[in-house]
Amino acid sequence: MPSGDRRDGHDRRDRVRGAFTGLAAGDAAGWPAARHRSTLLAGWSRRLHRELDAFAEEHQVTTLPVPFALNQPVAPLAAGPSDDAEWLAWTALTIREDRAEAFGRLAGRDDVRARISVWAALDNLAAGRRPPASGHDNPHHFDDAAAVRAVAFGAAGLDPLEDACVTNAEDGVLGAVAMARAVAALTDGAAMADAVEAALGALPPDTAIGHAAREALTAARAAGSPFAAVPALDAAVLDHVYSYGVAAAQTVPIALALADAAVSSTGGTPGGEEFGAGVSAAACLAPVADSAPALTGALLGCAAGHDALPAAWRERVRTLAGCCLPELAGTDLLDIAGRLA
Repeated sequence: MPSGDRRDGHDRRDRVRGAFTGLAAGDAAGWPAARHRSTLLAGWSRRLHRELDAFAEEHQVTTLPVPFALNQPVAPLAAGPSDDAEWLAWTALTIREDRAEAFGRLAGRDDVRARISVWAALDNLAAGRRPPASGHDNPHHFDDAAAVRAVAFGAAGLDPLEDACVTNAEDGVLGAVAMARAVAALTDGAAMADAVEAALGALPPDTAIGHAAREALTAARAAGSPFAAVPALDAAVLDHVYSYGVAAAQTVPIALALADAAVSSTGGTPGGEEFGAGVSAAACLAPVADSAPALTGALLGCAAGHDALPAAWRERVRTLAGCCLPELAGTDLLDIAGRLA
């Protein structure tokens, strides 16, 4: 079927399902996903992994250890969604609730895994500090935890600001608003170029994230394709000084730039090929591979629609593992997306 005809047949529900599936596939494609999913295995396996990593450093061995399942079920280490997909699902399931109250129920739990900004916010909420203080008085207020959750708000056509202010501030909040605006535009059937412009409207040029977004778009457009843009984005956007590659000022601009490049480089309708090109390129940017592929996948998946995405990925990423929120183990992500739509 010609791509144009395929695109004309997409409805809102298909695009929402595409955003969720695209985010989950990008989440699974990044190297950190296996690390996150390895928490479902015995703790000694991760301890041994750390010891092997130290051995490699001490003895100058270039063969680096990867997550492994020794005498344990290997299923948790199969390619699949991890932290970003689970927090997106949790957000969609609680989206109509007061955001501080929804997060407050997580405070004190010892079985939750989350970004630093989320943990700091939970501590703030437990101490009686309400939003926006819970997000502003936060050592990781700039990270992209809220930007990941904002995909659900964009898909529902809702403002993510109240949610974002629980865990983030400044660039962390701006990144969430930008992602929500882009996803909302795509869900309504807008072209990728228009969705990117909608996102830029939330990112003032004099902010770090606004400057980085415009630099990233310029670099990616000059490169001509997502994979060709990888070196330019590494030089223009990535911060190789700080130890955690989840700053919204890096991951959101990269997602916007690679999604834009994937579509503009073909001059056609977003589909499976464009999705694969954009997500794969994001996964090549190792420092930001914990969330940049997921955010890129959400944009391109929403633009293409669920049915246009590779069938193998659609099936592989629909069931959540519960590696960050155990109650979501076995949950069907597509069911949650369908209900939200």
